Amino acid sequence: MLNWISYDLSCLVFRFLFSLIFVGLGLEHLFADELLQHLMPHWIGFERTISILTGIVLLLGGVSIMVGFRIRWGAVILGLFLVVVNVVVHLPAVFAMSPEIDADCAWLWDVYQRSNLFKNLCLLGACFHFLHHKAGKYSVEEWLEKRRAG
Repeated sequence: MLNWISYDLSCLVFRFLFSLIFVGLGLEHLFADELLQHLMPHWIGFERTISILTGIVLLLGGVSIMVGFRIRWGAVILGLFLVVVNVVVHLPAVFAMSPEIDADCAWLWDVYQRSNLFKNLCLLGACFHFLHHKAGKYSVEEWLEKRRAG
């Protein structure tokens, strides 16, 4: 039924859509992170520095997978990031609400933390997939390979 979609086109769309969340959040961490700093756990210091470093990591991993250049490294970078964020931020927040959160918003806090925890686990699954995935025809790696051979 969907035979008109080639494997290479499917890989390109998958890489692009998967990477959008990391590229978007990376840019947000670098250029508009006021809300993100506010949502960081109260015990984390140097919020702006952490936000900038996070933005750089997200952009490096996201762009590498998006354009198909060193996707295994991008997957490792993003996978490690997701594990750290889940263990340090979302998992503890599922069990303990931040003291800065108003009691009326507790339900929203719970939904936000649980959904981010499980979203990150899903994204981690895709990172595992990328560890053994070839970038495909529409990638910087393929273009470089053709250039070397030609």
